[in-house]
Amino acid sequence: MADQATFADQAMEYMDQLYSAARRMTRNTADAEDLVQETYLRAYRGFGNFQEGTNLRAWLFRILTNAFINSYRSKQRKPKSVDLAGVEDLYLHQRLGGDTKAKLGASAEEVLMETITESEIVDALESLPEEYRIAVLLADVEGFAYKEIAEILDVPMGTVMSRLHRGRKTLQKRLLEFGQTRGWVDPPDPDRAPAPAGI
Repeated sequence: MADQATFADQAMEYMDQLYSAARRMTRNTADAEDLVQETYLRAYRGFGNFQEGTNLRAWLFRILTNAFINSYRSKQRKPKSVDLAGVEDLYLHQRLGGDTKAKLGASAEEVLMETITESEIVDALESLPEEYRIAVLLADVEGFAYKEIAEILDVPMGTVMSRLHRGRKTLQKRLLEFGQTRGWVDPPDPDRAPAPAGI
């Protein structure tokens, strides 16, 4: 069991990370501050039950995520979107080096990613259903492992993997459709036969 007297020393180093995540979840500075304050209050009260030597960051993120889901989602009929402005390291947001790589066999998705802007990626992420969006945020923005996300969300690891798979596939499809509507990527040719397996 952890000693509440050491709470500040151990937990305060994660404040900036928690605030960043809270800001993306709430899309509002005041609400993010309230969410972080509520997280630290709950964490302090429950710190005696925290097992020393386990992942404190994941424990704090679990409290933050639960507080967001329980408090902020219930304030609106539809879930709030997550603000990802400023996120530069998303797994889909990679600059590929221009037309040269596209000409050297880049996929349609890679060509699309060369021309799409960060705000369009943010819009696509924000349009994901909440359960997929939170899983993608925790994995691809915050860098948590599947096991940690399962603990944070209190769901089986298989559920985490399923949500991430579906969320990423949905995101990929929406970005591809976005590129097709802009004329950046040719729509699939229904008459073209798929390549044989292994080629």
